[in-house]
Amino acid sequence: MSSALDLEAPPDANWFIGLPLDGAFLATLPPPPPNFRLFGAHDVHLTVAFLGRCGPERAARALEALDEALAAQRFEPIAYSLGAVVPMGNPRRYSALSALLAEGREPTTELMGALREDLWKAAEATPDTRPPLPHATIARPQRRAEMHDRAAGLRWASRLDLSWVRGTIDRIALFTWAERRDEGLFRVVGERPLSGA
Repeated sequence: MSSALDLEAPPDANWFIGLPLDGAFLATLPPPPPNFRLFGAHDVHLTVAFLGRCGPERAARALEALDEALAAQRFEPIAYSLGAVVPMGNPRRYSALSALLAEGREPTTELMGALREDLWKAAEATPDTRPPLPHATIARPQRRAEMHDRAAGLRWASRLDLSWVRGTIDRIALFTWAERRDEGLFRVVGERPLSGA
C-alpha cells in the first residue's frame, strides 16, 4: 500500500490521522491580531490520532490499521456545527485557538475513541491519555507572541460566532506537513471515506 502513497516529507515532519473539515468559513473571519497565524482552508481538521515524528513507514502502517478498522466496523458520516473558540494547551501560554464542535460532538468523540488506540499502536506512537476532545484549530500564536498578543488573541476568539458553520464529516485521512509551509501547513497523504459515505 505504501508504494501508492506520496510519503515524502522532511525527517522532522509530524504525522497524524484526522477528519478533514471544510475551512472555507475562515475567509469570512476578521483577521486575527498581530503575531497570530490563521490556518488555511485546507488545514482545518479534527485530529483523531497524533502520530508525531513516526516517519513515513510507520505512518503507512497506521493507514493500514485504519483500513482494517473501517472494514471491520461501520462509521456513518456525522453532521456537525462549530461552537466556541477556546485556547488549547497551557492556559498561560496556549498553543492554539480551536473551535469546539457543538452538533456532532458525541458521535465524533466516539469515533475518535474507537480508532485512536489501534492507530497509535500501528505507528508505535506515544498514546495521548487524555479523553478525546474534538476540536478544530483555526489559529496559532507565533513563537514571538508575547502575553499582550495572547490576550488579544483571546479577545478575538471570544468575539467569533461560528454557530452558522455546518457540514458533514465524511472522510478520514493521513496528514503530514505541507511541502511549502508558507502556503499551507498540512497535506493529505491518503484519504478514506467513512463507511456509510
